[in-house]
Amino acid sequence: MHKRVLIPARLRRPPAQFSWVDQRLVRDGHIRRCGPEALALYLFLVTVADAQGLSFYGDASVGRQVSLTPEPLARARAELVATGLIAWEPPLYQVLALDPLPGGGERAMAVPPHARHGAPRSLAACLRQALEETP
Repeated sequence: MHKRVLIPARLRRPPAQFSWVDQRLVRDGHIRRCGPEALALYLFLVTVADAQGLSFYGDASVGRQVSLTPEPLARARAELVATGLIAWEPPLYQVLALDPLPGGGERAMAVPPHARHGAPRSLAACLRQALEETP
C-alpha cells in the first residue's frame, strides 16, 4: 500500500514540550494489561510529563483531569505501578521506559483481568468506556 500524507499542513512534528505516546505501548501489548481507568491515567501522564517522564500532580488535580474519584484513581495508579508503566512517590509520577515484556511481548502475556470475559479491546474503545462511565 502506498502511503501519502492526507493533510500536509497538519503533519505531526515533535512538540517542544515533549509528549508522544510510544508505539511499543500497543505493539508490545502493554495496553492489554490495563483497564480503561488506568489507560486514561496513563494517557494523562504521558501528555503532561517532561522529557524525563516526570510530573508533579496531586490526586485532586489528576482526578479532575481524568474524571476519577479517589478510589478509582488509586486503583488505576496501582495498576500502572504493578504493570511497570509508572513509578509514583507522592506527588511525583514518573512514566517509565517501556521494557520488552518477558517472553517476547504480547504472545507471552497472561490475559488481563478486564479482558477475561470478552475479546480484546482497542485503546479507543477502552478510553470511550472510561469516559462514558464517569459521572
